[in-house]
Amino acid sequence: MSKDIQIKNKRAYFDYHILDSYVAGIALLGTEIKAVRQGKANMTDAFCMFIGDVLYVRNLHISEYSHSSFHHHDIKRDRILLLHKKELKKLKVKGEEKGFTIVPLRIFTNERGFAKIEIALAQGKKEFDKRDSIKDRESKREMDRAMKV
Repeated sequence: MSKDIQIKNKRAYFDYHILDSYVAGIALLGTEIKAVRQGKANMTDAFCMFIGDVLYVRNLHISEYSHSSFHHHDIKRDRILLLHKKELKKLKVKGEEKGFTIVPLRIFTNERGFAKIEIALAQGKKEFDKRDSIKDRESKREMDRAMKV
């Protein structure tokens, strides 16, 4: 199996301060995992939430598999995340606090070919924090350009 499948949520790093990250399994259908292996997923608007004691990822867009028959999956269905009970309890307590949220960072496949999702406990950035991020990124880019010349 190739390990080069990495679908990243770049927007999460811009909008949130990442505090703690976890790697979780994700329950996918057959056509969904094939589409993920093709790299046809979009995590821009995705978020995680608890329904009861189960953690779901919502708004994760996985396109239809190109070679499937008439049995297609729902593109934006809620998908269950698989974590240990201790991790779920910790995330549930922290996620219910004001200002904290659980966001997905990336989807990847492990060496056995299973799809995994990296999620993080995050705190939202203010507008001035985002401007600081842009400023830091641009100054780093300028430094890299100066080092090349």
